[in-house]
Amino acid sequence: MNISVVFGILLIAIGAFSSGSFAVPFSKIKGWNWETYWMIFSFGGYIIFPWIACCIFAPGMFSVFAKTGSGVLLSVFLLGAIYGVGNLSFGLALRYLGLSLGYALSLGLMLAIGTLIPPLLDGRLQLMLQSSGGTLLIAGVLVAVVGIIFSAWAGILKDRTVSAEKKQETIGEFNLVKGILSALLVGFAGSAMALGFEEGMPIATIAEESGVDPLFSMMPVYVVFLVGTLITTLIWCVFLGVKNKSLQNYVRPKNKRVLTLNYAFGLLAGFLWFSQFIFFSMGKSKMGPFTFTSWGILMALTIAFATVWGLIRREWKGASVKVYVLMACSLLILIAASFMIGISGSE
Repeated sequence: MNISVVFGILLIAIGAFSSGSFAVPFSKIKGWNWETYWMIFSFGGYIIFPWIACCIFAPGMFSVFAKTGSGVLLSVFLLGAIYGVGNLSFGLALRYLGLSLGYALSLGLMLAIGTLIPPLLDGRLQLMLQSSGGTLLIAGVLVAVVGIIFSAWAGILKDRTVSAEKKQETIGEFNLVKGILSALLVGFAGSAMALGFEEGMPIATIAEESGVDPLFSMMPVYVVFLVGTLITTLIWCVFLGVKNKSLQNYVRPKNKRVLTLNYAFGLLAGFLWFSQFIFFSMGKSKMGPFTFTSWGILMALTIAFATVWGLIRREWKGASVKVYVLMACSLLILIAASFMIGISGSE
């Protein structure tokens, strides 16, 4: 195996830890509706930190945009807007299922769909299928699907065996049906991120030609993509704010310390969420011509880290030993799938 690919996988794993941890600060927010803290998270994760990172690691992004075709910029922006729908649904999946199960179902579907669609559309999948790498890629996706099934099975068993009181104690708004429906929408709409990043590769190429280090050439792509994501999020969160009369939350509670901490935890979530892309960008640059394999690695390892957080937060409190065994199996299967997908590009 190419040592560069191994290093790339390790960098993406660091990003996956950030991604799998981003929702943890939400549990510290007090007195705010979901749409309120999701909006603060979104401004941090979609605008503030991406622009700061781009200014630091890829200065001169506007000159890069000026050299990029308008069609590329528009397609990346629109795919970002579609992804916004998926990420809103992801927030709901976490709300109704908790970290471990919400991540497993949502990102598991994004892994399978997002890994295959980009290379299928541009012909790279057909090229890979002519080698052992293609077989390994398909096998990796199928293994990931098995991991998703194990996670879903564990969730269903938990729903049947854990009392309503225990569910509410560990996940305040646990609802299996709403959570699964949200996760399905995440899987399809959220996969627009993988496609958007692949569509944005011309922007990254121009950035490199302008002197940006290849490790950070994806930064301008993130800026364009996430502006589209913010637009979708802003529309929905403002709508919910008006509907639920929660817009006043931005100046509530009256206790200034609590209010300040709410903003801090919301922005911390945004920082952790975006940090994944700094490491993802560096790792992706090490994956050779088959950069799309990076997506599957990120999704699978994010699920793994989120599952660990779910256990630490005792989201599975009261579940049977069988449920824990299923979750452990799904964790190991998804980690194995991530490495299969990762090394498929080097075969």
